[in-house]
Amino acid sequence: MMDATHAIRIVGIDPGLNLTGYGVIDFQQGRPRLVEAGVVRGRGRSLAGRLEQMYNGVVELIDAFQPACMAIEELYSHYARPRTAILMGHARGVICLAARQRGLTVTPYAATQIKKILTGAGRAPKSQVQRAVQRELGLLQLPDPPDVADALAIALCHGYLRDRPCERVKE
Repeated sequence: MMDATHAIRIVGIDPGLNLTGYGVIDFQQGRPRLVEAGVVRGRGRSLAGRLEQMYNGVVELIDAFQPACMAIEELYSHYARPRTAILMGHARGVICLAARQRGLTVTPYAATQIKKILTGAGRAPKSQVQRAVQRELGLLQLPDPPDVADALAIALCHGYLRDRPCERVKE
């Protein structure tokens, strides 16, 4: 159980093969504070090369900001695009591996759950999520690109759900 009097650092991840959004947020007494947000890029033609860049970028992120845990968006793909789901599974896999190797628990959230917690509507458009994240974090501008807003929304969702543990993995 998270202790409301101590700050807890959460990294939220919106996985993608070319662009993975991340958001690092500290929660203290139920209030979020932005620490850092950005993207990890997977460049190159080969899948293996992009996955390696993604893995290395997430490891650097974890090492630099030392979050207590990671929250990640669950994999979703329309049944008409199974190849997309398979490719996204690769990206999500290397992200989870990086977190696990650094001792982090990884908690998945469905996109509809994240949107419902932040906006009140599980099918909210990206622009509404961006505005909700801007409001929650007191940002002067909308978080951009949308991958960053999504990652911040994932971290916020995890922080607001007090019944989810946020601990280092114990072997």
